[in-house]
Amino acid sequence: MKKILITGSNGFVGKNMIAGLLSNKEVKIYKYDLMNNEIELKKFIEDSDIIMHFAGTNRPENLSEFEKGNYLFTKKITDILNELNKKVHIVMTSSIQAELDNPYGKSKKMAEKVLIEYAEKSNSHIYIYRLPNLFGKWSKPNYNSVIATFCYNISRNLPIEISNKANNMELLYIDDVIKEFITIINGEKIMDGHYYSIDKSFSKNLGEIADLIMSFKKSRENLILPNLSDDFTKYLYSTYLSYLDVNSFSYNLNTRIDNRGGLAEIIKSKYFGQIFFSYTKPGITRGNHYHHTKVEKFCVLKGTGLIRFRNIITNEIIEYTVSGNELKIVDIPPGYTHSIKNSGNNEMLTLFWAVEIFDQNNPDTFYEEV
Repeated sequence: MKKILITGSNGFVGKNMIAGLLSNKEVKIYKYDLMNNEIELKKFIEDSDIIMHFAGTNRPENLSEFEKGNYLFTKKITDILNELNKKVHIVMTSSIQAELDNPYGKSKKMAEKVLIEYAEKSNSHIYIYRLPNLFGKWSKPNYNSVIATFCYNISRNLPIEISNKANNMELLYIDDVIKEFITIINGEKIMDGHYYSIDKSFSKNLGEIADLIMSFKKSRENLILPNLSDDFTKYLYSTYLSYLDVNSFSYNLNTRIDNRGGLAEIIKSKYFGQIFFSYTKPGITRGNHYHHTKVEKFCVLKGTGLIRFRNIITNEIIEYTVSGNELKIVDIPPGYTHSIKNSGNNEMLTLFWAVEIFDQNNPDTFYEEV
């Protein structure tokens, strides 16, 4: 069993690292954060095989705290290791600001130097990652993450401030960071020097980030989602949902009710069309229309139905009996007028998918009885 010490265990990276290891029964985790003392730190270090060094200071009230929280704490770790004459692997989250001439960057660079000196003395493996701006679940809003702040505020109808929408940021998603670190824990990372990077960052400006997050919020009203096949959009959407108030996970759908039953749209996208459902009373028929290009899929989830097709050129009629007791998908090709009838004695629930969002100005829907 590998024993892993995580410093900064209650921070953004630390929490996600712990979560990433929860399913691994072959590791034991020691958690070190501000509430722990130096005696515990020494005990944890003494018993650890790997140190995931995430603790640090990035927004102190006093500039001197940069040196204390970044350099001196890192030196304390290496001093204990040297005292114990112990060799361990160490992963350190540094910052791209280590290349800059500012108090934070200087303190991070000094911390890096201390680790490298320890590595060369003990012949240990040190993995230093100069990370850009990170985003994902559990980052602290209104602190040092603009994405966390945007997600938190927008989800709660609070204002956001953008001084320059064109301001560009290099961003890295937290799960990609954790996956990288797990390769080190699993012994899969090839050792090559002291500095490492994660080649999956995104370059985005504040304006487009804010617009995307606003579109996520609006999607509860217009049901339209953006292109989630794009990794950044998918990661940002996941991040946004993680900042919802716990009392706001659910939202109502607009259900259109008439003498046939009810119908409600669930979700729409110009990239995958739309999904909706209906519940239909016994004996009632829906549809009786055809499309030239639009295609659909029907799936009866509850009850019994009869789906009928007629080729609009040959007039050939085809019928499919469907039931919630034997789930199946029925494709609706173009050029067939089609209908679905509740042929049972109870309400019929049907799930539909259409390849495109319904456009009132170009509906590609022509009504004709089967």
